[in-house]
Amino acid sequence: MDEPADRRGLRRARGYRAALAQRFHDGWGRRAAAIRCPGTGTGQGRAGARGGRGGSGGIGRKSPQLDLAAAGRRDREALRRAHLALTALGRVAPKGDFRWRRPRHTLKGRQDADAVDRAGLRRKLLKAQAEAGDIVLLFGDESEALTHPYLAHAWAKKGADLRIPAPGQAAKVAMLGLLDWAPRDLIVRTSRSKRSADFIALLDQIDTQYGPTSARATKPIVLVLDNGPIHTSKATRAALAERAPWLTVEWLPKYAPELNAIEELWRDLKQHHLAHQTFAGPENLDDAIHEAVAMLNCERSRHPLANHRIAA
Repeated sequence: MDEPADRRGLRRARGYRAALAQRFHDGWGRRAAAIRCPGTGTGQGRAGARGGRGGSGGIGRKSPQLDLAAAGRRDREALRRAHLALTALGRVAPKGDFRWRRPRHTLKGRQDADAVDRAGLRRKLLKAQAEAGDIVLLFGDESEALTHPYLAHAWAKKGADLRIPAPGQAAKVAMLGLLDWAPRDLIVRTSRSKRSADFIALLDQIDTQYGPTSARATKPIVLVLDNGPIHTSKATRAALAERAPWLTVEWLPKYAPELNAIEELWRDLKQHHLAHQTFAGPENLDDAIHEAVAMLNCERSRHPLANHRIAA
């Protein structure tokens, strides 16, 4: 095929490949120059891109637009510098403002913010009344423990074997609890199930310990509960209605477990009293729960003289 004289060399194989490659390198070369010189002005960057060494191509020199070896070398150098900068950032970041942390689930995105704020203010008022001795404030909730050991963080010597034998099949023991806010007493009723009948049995225990009798004057009792299914069932509603003259229920908003003060005690009970222990069966776990509750009540006593370990 005949080719025009003014385009000779551009249409040939080598010249065509060079021009095509240069088109692809133009955009990447500008990005590499930006990485290499982030503070360089527009005019200076254009001058460097035109001349390669700060000047324009003259007679007897190769055209700077077709100097593919120089362009590729500049790209590789810029890419290598950027890679080294990112590597250095990855090594320094954990020691600076960054920390290696584990994400946790949260229910705050599903909360009604106004309802949570109102419930928080109401809870502060109830706590103040309980501290003054005007009411009895109880926080109620349920949890569960397993014969399979609960593993919590613990201090250990380097090289120590922290493996704990686990049973073949874990059994569960349900814990239905009440926290008496003023004296900080925790009352726990254990059961193999977590149903409305078990919660009504806990209400019977409230009758025995706090209910009105002829021998004692009773204070108004406020029971803080969440909207769990065993708290809102028909049987539970009927049992609460029978105690309405002396028992008032303060319902927490949905998805707000942080407003229930007993949640902290469940966490403390599991992490510091039931952790790292393998129980032979639910009976052994049941005994360990009640022993742990007694120990926890002793540690959380409002009166320091009742805890002899503090005096030491």
